[in-house]
Amino acid sequence: MKLFARFRAAWDALEERHPRLRWVRIWGVSIFSILMGLITLFIFRRGIEYFPLFMGYLLLLWLVGVLWIETRKGLAARSPQVLGFLVDYTVQTLLHGLILFLLPIYYASTTLTSVNVWFFLLLVAAAILTAVDPWYRTARSRFRWIEMALFGLGLFASLNVAFPLVGVGSSWALLLSGVGSMLALIPASRHRQGFSWRRAGLQASVAATLLAGGLWWIREWIPPTPLYLTQATFARGVERLEPVEPVARASVEDLRRWGRVVAFAAVASPSSVQQPVHHVWRKDGQIVATMPMMRIRGGRPGGFRTYSWKAGFGPDPAGLWSVEVRTSDDRLVGRMRLRVITP
Repeated sequence: MKLFARFRAAWDALEERHPRLRWVRIWGVSIFSILMGLITLFIFRRGIEYFPLFMGYLLLLWLVGVLWIETRKGLAARSPQVLGFLVDYTVQTLLHGLILFLLPIYYASTTLTSVNVWFFLLLVAAAILTAVDPWYRTARSRFRWIEMALFGLGLFASLNVAFPLVGVGSSWALLLSGVGSMLALIPASRHRQGFSWRRAGLQASVAATLLAGGLWWIREWIPPTPLYLTQATFARGVERLEPVEPVARASVEDLRRWGRVVAFAAVASPSSVQQPVHHVWRKDGQIVATMPMMRIRGGRPGGFRTYSWKAGFGPDPAGLWSVEVRTSDDRLVGRMRLRVITP
């Protein structure tokens, strides 16, 4: 403690002689946090293939968070400067690194023209907030719940990636992620409200049930990680599991001459993932056909190839056709479009 006080005094004296160094006090932690986040992103640049390290990182975050919740007040009373800085910075850095690691995974699974882009933008906002130290400290001081909200968001987003990697289906993964992230906040509820473990557990269980119901209701807003499209196109046909003459625009005469058009999509995922997906055909936003489910298997180079076709286009096929690739719980993996025009 004395060493820290001496260092603080020496730094204050250095700032007085060189005022330009004051930016280090304000932005130094932010810059270091961003650098640590980029290092995390570099280490995990191949993402979910580093699953064991990822789970270890998630466990470390949870343990640090629980330790912080349970001991913060008592330890801070002994040394508010040292502990307040070290614990707060540790949690902030872990959160930032975890969210930054999740961003490319969620970006790959997000369809930017759909509602699930909002969850990705929420993660982006959380990454920026935890990276910029002055903003983070201001938000934490004004909104006491912000730290627990970020903690819960990071756990939910992590579990939503982790559960499918151990064979849990898309529907159950979403619900279990919500329940797990809520139950992990039991120490926070107990500490903040002064509840017993039993009462805190009961309250968290009720909240987890409500959250699971809410997540199911807004499931389209959550990207279907770790699935993502590596290729999606309309084509005249498919040969050797590859699209033949991909097309994004065609005339009515073209469709009638071809006799049918194929929707081809390659869905990528880790080797441990097996999930059913289906194709939903739309014309001008209205569903015209839903093709049977296909169970994709992860680990295939270039993604697991799926395709469906349509031969009957009705008396007036002109318009915007699209095919959506969706999971069993109706979450959007991606879509392709075909503009059909009259001559």
